[in-house]
Amino acid sequence: MSLIAVSGLNTYYGDSHILFDLALRIEANEVVALLGRNGAGKSTTLKSLMGIVTPRSGSIRFDGKEIAGWASHAIAQAGMQLVPEDRRIFGSLNVEENIILAGLTAPKRWPLARIYEMFPRLRERRTSRGTDLSGGEQQMLAIARALVRDPKILLLDEPFEGLAPIIVRDLLATCRTLAEAGQTILVVEQNISAAMTLADRIYVLNNGHMVEELAAPAVRAQPEVLHRHLGV
Repeated sequence: MSLIAVSGLNTYYGDSHILFDLALRIEANEVVALLGRNGAGKSTTLKSLMGIVTPRSGSIRFDGKEIAGWASHAIAQAGMQLVPEDRRIFGSLNVEENIILAGLTAPKRWPLARIYEMFPRLRERRTSRGTDLSGGEQQMLAIARALVRDPKILLLDEPFEGLAPIIVRDLLATCRTLAEAGQTILVVEQNISAAMTLADRIYVLNNGHMVEELAAPAVRAQPEVLHRHLGV
C-alpha cells in the first residue's frame, strides 16, 4: 500500500479549473519530486494534499485513510507536514519558541536536541527572533518546525528558492540525511539540478495535467527527456 495514493483529483480556485484528474502515488521512505513550469499547478497539488485547498472531486488516500475534504489541521495530526513557500514562521518568537510551539499538539515529537543536531545553525540562533534570521535560517526553521512533529511525509514547496548557493548546498545535505534515515518527502522545486540530486522518482505537471512519471536515475542518465516539458 502506497503512503499516498491520489486519483481523479480536480481542484479549482473559484471557477478556474487548476488540477485535472490528477493521479500520483508516493511510497513510504522515498523522495518524489514534482516538476513543472511556473503556473503548472505544483503548489496547488501540495495545498490540495494538505487540505489548504479542498479538491472538488477525487480521492486522496494517506496511510490507508481517505483524507480528501479533511481540514488541514486534521491532516497534519495524521502525519503530513507542509513547509510552504513563504515559510510562515512567527517573526516575533525566537527560534526555540517557534519549534516548541509547532510541536505542542504533535502526537509524537522530536526532542529539541535532535532538531539542533540536524540544524546546528539553529542551536546557535535559538534565542534570535524569526524576523532577525537570514532567508536561509528562516528556511531551516520552517523545516525544523515541520520535523519536530515527526511527520510520516514532508511536503516541501520551493525550499531552495532565493537562497545563496552555499545555503542550498547545506539544505540539500540535510534533506539527503533525512532521506537516508527513511523520511518520505515530496518536493516541489524550480531548481531542477537540486531536485534531481534528491529524488527517487519524478512527476512532471503541465497546465494542471500529470504528463510524465520518470525514474530519477533514468533522467540523470538522459536529462534531455525533461527538455520537452520544462525547456531545461
